Amino acid sequence: MNLEKINELTAQDMAGVNAAILEQLNSDVQLINQLGYYIVSGGGKRIRPMIAVLAARAVGYEGNAHVTIAALIEFIHTATLLHDDVVDESDMRRGKATANA
Repeated sequence: MNLEKINELTAQDMAGVNAAILEQLNSDVQLINQLGYYIVSGGGKRIRPMIAVLAARAVGYEGNAHVTIAALIEFIHTATLLHDDVVDESDMRRGKATANA
């Protein structure tokens, strides 16, 4: 199975992950909204949350909590990237301006 097939298999759940991220970061504070956009549009393959989605499917899970868990995994991963950018005083990551910039 290739990544394209996996993307097809998980597309609906991953859309739910993105929606959960944006919902949690919806705020009257503009910086928080920018952070949500940074997470969702930042590129990357979202392998970590995708693994959570695939694990839920592998064990036959039929609920919706795996989408929340996958979003939390992405939050944690992004927090580590943001922290790294601040500590390193990085202005660029993957060819894009960091939140630190």
